[in-house]
Amino acid sequence: MADFMQKLEKYAELAVKVGVNVQPGQTLVVNATLDSAELTRLIVKKAYERGARLVKVNWSDDTVTRLRYDMAADESFQDEPKWYAGEMLELVENGAAVLHVISSDPDLLKGVNHERITNLQKVTGKAMSKYRQYQQADKFSWSIVAVPSKAWAAKVFPDVPEAEQIGKLWDAIFHTTRIDREDTFEAWDEHIRTLNDKSEYLNGKKFKKLHYIAPGTDLTIELPEGHLWVAADSINQKGHTFLANLPTEEVFTAPLKTGVNGKVSSTKPLSYSGNIIDEFTITFKNGRITDVAAKQGEEVLKQLVSLDEGAHYLGEVALVPHNSPISESNILFYNTLFDENASNHLAIGSAYAFNLKGGKEMNQEQLEQSGLNTSITHVDFMIGSGEMDIFGIAEDGTEIQIFKQGSWAI
Repeated sequence: MADFMQKLEKYAELAVKVGVNVQPGQTLVVNATLDSAELTRLIVKKAYERGARLVKVNWSDDTVTRLRYDMAADESFQDEPKWYAGEMLELVENGAAVLHVISSDPDLLKGVNHERITNLQKVTGKAMSKYRQYQQADKFSWSIVAVPSKAWAAKVFPDVPEAEQIGKLWDAIFHTTRIDREDTFEAWDEHIRTLNDKSEYLNGKKFKKLHYIAPGTDLTIELPEGHLWVAADSINQKGHTFLANLPTEEVFTAPLKTGVNGKVSSTKPLSYSGNIIDEFTITFKNGRITDVAAKQGEEVLKQLVSLDEGAHYLGEVALVPHNSPISESNILFYNTLFDENASNHLAIGSAYAFNLKGGKEMNQEQLEQSGLNTSITHVDFMIGSGEMDIFGIAEDGTEIQIFKQGSWAI
């Protein structure tokens, strides 16, 4: 127990110090689930120790969330949460950092009327659009960490005795976030440098397009002029670094909205809105999704793609080696924070402004004119495997293999 508490305290420190990088006098907003109470309290303590002016915790609960979807009036799912959007916008405009502590059941909304889910996503996306623009332009620091819940742990480790499931998921989280290393913070410094080396190489090549080849996948993705590959750490408007995801293994950029052609197949289930989407394919023509099919969750996938016009296009292309620590653990987390860092992935929806040279200073119209997609959603899905090859194609047609059998070839 003492060893666990030491790791938990180190995890809280990592979230505060490296994740959101709380500054003296800064407000920290923590969006947390009740299952994460123990870690959240440590996060609050660590933030105040670093000189936070105020730590504001917004609690949520899976049981309460499910009760709403089952029992609330239909009209309530069409009400814009302007009160929440206004509060969050005011906080980040005044320099607050935002930390999300997640633990939800991947099957939380299984069986719920899909129309309710879609309606709430649409009105929430509309209300939070300006906040999302700030987030995707690195105007403020934000990060995500995870905590096991009973339902999530049971989903990940169904063959493990119930009494051991949460502990086993904690071990996996501590391993993937390098908490189990002797010097966690030094390990993260080294890891960030390694990822940045890859992004610098790709930025130097200025590829015109990427070509993905794998079983069930033959996809070409054109990249916009001035695209930037980014890895791990980001820099907010005030010049402070932060890590949006803990863990992170990706190097990513934005695709040209209208430059995606071909077919791609998923390689891991996607946990989306309390439902699982699995064994699916997506077909593109001139950037737009023209067809989707899934063995599980097809209706949910179709509703995701129809959220708005931007949900018919991609907003992110991310490279993650198949031999990454998360992939090599052979654990299927049913949680995008982890599964996306075990696999090459793409994202349906909006692009990050910082993935374009000068993008942080552009408005939405300028980003669109530069070839980036905008949407009320951004959902990563996993496509990588040990059988995937990726080629970078230069303006003159020269090809360089950047991934071979799922791992870096550069």
